[in-house]
Amino acid sequence: MRGKINALPHNLPESKIMKIRRIASAGFLLRVLGGWAACLAWLQAGAEGGDQPRPRFLIGYTAGRNDLAGGQYANWVTHRAYLVRADGAANRQVAPELAHKQYSWTQFAGWSPDGRTAVIGAYWESPENAAWERAHRTFRMTEGWLADACLLELATGKIRNVTAVDRVSIYNAASFTPDGKALLLTALINGVSKPFLMDRDGRNKRDVSGGGTGFTYGFAASPDGARISYHENYQVYVANSDGTGKTRIETGNAFNFVPQWSPDGEWLLLVSGTHYNCHPYVVRKDGSGLRKLADRGGYRGVVEVLKHADFHSESSDVPVWSRDGKAVYFTAKAGSCVELMRVSLEGKVEALTRSAPGVRHYHPRPSPDGKWLLFGSDRSGVMQLYVSRADGTQALAVTNVPAGWCAMHGHWRPVEGEP
Repeated sequence: MRGKINALPHNLPESKIMKIRRIASAGFLLRVLGGWAACLAWLQAGAEGGDQPRPRFLIGYTAGRNDLAGGQYANWVTHRAYLVRADGAANRQVAPELAHKQYSWTQFAGWSPDGRTAVIGAYWESPENAAWERAHRTFRMTEGWLADACLLELATGKIRNVTAVDRVSIYNAASFTPDGKALLLTALINGVSKPFLMDRDGRNKRDVSGGGTGFTYGFAASPDGARISYHENYQVYVANSDGTGKTRIETGNAFNFVPQWSPDGEWLLLVSGTHYNCHPYVVRKDGSGLRKLADRGGYRGVVEVLKHADFHSESSDVPVWSRDGKAVYFTAKAGSCVELMRVSLEGKVEALTRSAPGVRHYHPRPSPDGKWLLFGSDRSGVMQLYVSRADGTQALAVTNVPAGWCAMHGHWRPVEGEP
């Protein structure tokens, strides 16, 4: 470390050298060097691809420990929801009061379409239930849990727990409808996940499963709000927004996961195949035109979060639409790496990253204007979030979590600027 300090440029003023020495002696040298590295990366990115201004969007994300040996529960309770600017500045925790209770944590879960409201997942689990789950290597969400979706008004800081209103479940997740006037809710009823719609204030919860009794996941609404989609027992269904007219999309595959509407509402993107051997497909909303877009090269489609893997401690890593609906971003295995890829609807595949051996990328998300890409990567040895241009160039870290931590689940705020 002393060698690093003595290697400072000889033409620095003595006052600055002394300041740097004082910072280093306080234990902050790594942060200083990290700042220099970020500046060098910025300059290099400008030299390679033109010095383009960084996007002015906020990003919500989740960070916490991932190196604790006590299983995923020991790490989960350290997780918190954060906001950061897309240039890496103004990083701050949000809604800390939702995790003040022992054995609780938060996760950033999304935005309202106007960007004024954030969705924060608030979680609590008893240590007794966590111990039972780890011993049996399965989740038990019928007891010992409380998972709610809370709405945070950024301008005022006001928080409303909408799933606690006229509660239907102890385990809930929610997202906004495209017009922002209502919420999509998935709620576990007797251990079975069911799709609901509810008013923005949490009232008027209504089951839109169309009478289905299977486990539902990947609940989404079409851009015009007229239709919904989800997978039930790993088969994809579309229906009217009230749950009527439920129709199964036939893929011929046993495993189908998280259907997503195209920006024009005409297509669904999903992964299809068998569990841990599934690939990006598209299909028209009426079930016609099914085709495989690309192969994930042996990638299992999940990213291990923990340094000490636990049961089901991997995070699903699903493809996403480009903002213009002309392409799909996904991750695929290339040698020992998991790389960022982009494929056109005609099937032309581009590798957006070419990494050192063993590097993993995960959770790609295009910016609201389509010019940038947010993704996770452990290229530095720590799972950080990065922002690059849409083609993967000019990538810069926007999080700076320390070793033993991870940054996950990034969500672009839909509009630019501060709230």
